[in-house]
Amino acid sequence: SDLRQILATKSVENIQFLPFLTTDANNLSWLGYGCLKGDGTLITVNTIGAALQTLYILVYLYYSPAKRPVLLQILLLLAVVVTGYGYFTILVDTGTRLTRLGLFCSIFTITMYLSPLADLAKVIRSKSTRCLSFPLTVTTFVASSSWTLYGLQLHDPYITVPNVPGIITSLVRFWLFQRYRPEQDKPY
Repeated sequence: SDLRQILATKSVENIQFLPFLTTDANNLSWLGYGCLKGDGTLITVNTIGAALQTLYILVYLYYSPAKRPVLLQILLLLAVVVTGYGYFTILVDTGTRLTRLGLFCSIFTITMYLSPLADLAKVIRSKSTRCLSFPLTVTTFVASSSWTLYGLQLHDPYITVPNVPGIITSLVRFWLFQRYRPEQDKPY
């Protein structure tokens, strides 16, 4: 919906850039884990995810009036990715590489799933779910549930564990949508 809004309004006003950037970094990290593990599912899904997030970033950059801060954040992401690649290929021995990369990906994913908790406090204070996206909540719930089941099937805790917070935060958001129905919102 953010991309649709950017294209419709030809503006990035009221749209945060950081989620595009962190999701791209997350996809690239999991892509590396999938390549190291030789897991075609992880490779395919995260290649598509990274390509889409990169497209979103480019569209955001194109419509952004302040290109310099956006470019600096993109360069910072590239520096982090190159540094991470160097760390995991040069400094980490082959025997522990998969474990360390899996742990890094897990921590990064958990952080991403827990980041909307600040919005939840805002919803409770305002008694309005206006700042939450219902489609994103549904998508997060389906994606985290699917990855959790996939991780359980593979007996891979690095895939299973970080997706559980996505399920939990989605359930909390569903409860908030039920508790503070959009029709109860007061007009500004």
